[in-house]
Amino acid sequence: MTAFKAACVQMRSSDDVQENIRDASNLIRDAARAGAQFIATPENTTLMAPDGGAKLDKSCPEGDDPALPVFRALAQELGIWLLIGSLAIRVSGGKTANRSFLIDSRGGIVARYDKIHLFDVDLPSGETYRESNTVAGGTQAVLTELPWCKLGMTICYDLRFPQLYRALAKKGAQLLTVPSAFTETTGTAHWHTLLRARAIENGAFVMAPAQGGTHANGRKTYGHSLIVGPWGEILAEGGTDPGVFMAEIDPAQSVDARARIPNLRHDREFTGP
Repeated sequence: MTAFKAACVQMRSSDDVQENIRDASNLIRDAARAGAQFIATPENTTLMAPDGGAKLDKSCPEGDDPALPVFRALAQELGIWLLIGSLAIRVSGGKTANRSFLIDSRGGIVARYDKIHLFDVDLPSGETYRESNTVAGGTQAVLTELPWCKLGMTICYDLRFPQLYRALAKKGAQLLTVPSAFTETTGTAHWHTLLRARAIENGAFVMAPAQGGTHANGRKTYGHSLIVGPWGEILAEGGTDPGVFMAEIDPAQSVDARARIPNLRHDREFTGP
């Protein structure tokens, strides 16, 4: 197993797709110049629309999406592996998929993951979200391979469903990605706790590139992109501004954590409640 340098790209995306592509590309270049070999961007990398309808209006089928060719070419140019946290991809039924893409260093799409758990909530702050009105939820968990370790792909609200992460870890994932756009309200309360818990209970590294700050549409996201080690230690953390946050990931540390606390092998059947 070989250690590698990983970077979270933190953004403050708007509803201007081309502007977001430029901003993401510049930050990806910054990360590559700093030595990152695997770089991950947040959920809604190229489009933070004021509502689901506006996002649907600006979405395209995968084959027509303007961002994918740019990011594929960039990964090849820089010789990096690139996780695009999510793009709004138009699918059938008048909806989009909230889709994450893993791109290899030759520019090929290695894996796709459609967000399974959709954010339908009414927050005490008065914020209301109904992601399922315009987004088709995925049904398939995705485990894929990086050159250094196995990767489990998830997105944002998935974080609150530990069974998904356990299933990925039990199949060998040593790195779990959680590109996100957590609200300021929920992030302040739960972000660090949830990410550290997913790392600890699975003996895995967790990378969570985030949206952060006040967006053009007035929405406030929490930021604080994190890279967490398999013992729960925070290896890198952002604030609320866009930037790049890096750490070394050594898959051998995941092996060691799972040997010290072998809970992934200790599941037991039970009855009730």
